[in-house]
Amino acid sequence: MKVDGKDMRPIWFNPDSKIVQVIDQRFLPHRLIVEDLLTMDRTIYAIKEMFVRGAPLIGATGAFGVYISLVQKNNKGADNAYLISECNRLKDARPTAMNLFWGVDRVLKIALKYDTYEARVKAALDEALAVTEEEAVNCKKIGEYGMPIIEEISKKKNGAPVNILTHCNAGWLACVEYGTATAPVYTAFDNGIDVHVWVDETRPLNQGSRLTAWELGKHGVRHTVITDNAGGHIMQHGMVDLVIVGTDRTTRAGDVANKIGTYLKALAARDNNIPFYVALPSSTFDWDITDGIADIPIEERDPDEIRYVQGLCNGKIKKVLVPPETSFAVNHAFDVTPARLVTGFITERGICKAGEKGIMALFPDKKK
Repeated sequence: MKVDGKDMRPIWFNPDSKIVQVIDQRFLPHRLIVEDLLTMDRTIYAIKEMFVRGAPLIGATGAFGVYISLVQKNNKGADNAYLISECNRLKDARPTAMNLFWGVDRVLKIALKYDTYEARVKAALDEALAVTEEEAVNCKKIGEYGMPIIEEISKKKNGAPVNILTHCNAGWLACVEYGTATAPVYTAFDNGIDVHVWVDETRPLNQGSRLTAWELGKHGVRHTVITDNAGGHIMQHGMVDLVIVGTDRTTRAGDVANKIGTYLKALAARDNNIPFYVALPSSTFDWDITDGIADIPIEERDPDEIRYVQGLCNGKIKKVLVPPETSFAVNHAFDVTPARLVTGFITERGICKAGEKGIMALFPDKKK
């Protein structure tokens, strides 16, 4: 995607230095900082501390992490046990995002096919690059399949703006290109459809107001930042035509784990008869489970993410304490939206109804 006229991705491999580099998203939108991932420890830290975040991007970072493990200083070459142990550490970095496990396991499986160190390094890098490019292509397809939904609403409104509500950041910053929830928005915008996006701030880390607003603005898409709790109000007053969100893990039966607050948006959309779509590449499906509420692990993060708010003050990025210093806080990072509240899934293979029957019809190769 374009940032001030320059092509940019949130993760890339620098062929000159042979280093994996990422945007450190903690400082956006006020600072654009690039971080080198030189070691497995640094890669794990980047995932845990959310330099990189969003399911597809975490998957790509995990894929590159296998390569990083092989080329970091003091590595043990082609030692299988060491490599597997390092990859297990990497997969433990965040428990909810399915793409992390998928990306690591895919590259590890390829790397273990080679006995020599040089061949293993090349295979790991090639596969990580392939994962990254495939996810970019998949997100582009999500945009192409999702655009007709927006186009149909536009026609019904005689060309008046289509108002789309999203939650958290499921844009190109969370993926590699295009995004998941934002891919149909960008595709519609680029095809001349008048769109406007309601951007939830998405507490506690404000990925909506910091990241989604930033990237939509760079692309020229009209948008308005709202508080998380305003979604129901604007739906009641006819100000939302469509809700599109991303997901960090979705079961084969259609239960959706996404950033905390998604469930409440789904309930409000259902009560107001507003379509609620989830956009995701197939790498985000967990094909082994059906009950999202019982079986998807929900990450609990540092309570200080709730207690402190970060922003720009007199040209400097600062954190300030909001509640009383002695107050306890709990920070559930995700919630689960049952399939019954989801209108449909937008994937790289097309759109399907939420539920095992619809998903398996689109992905028959994943049947047990």
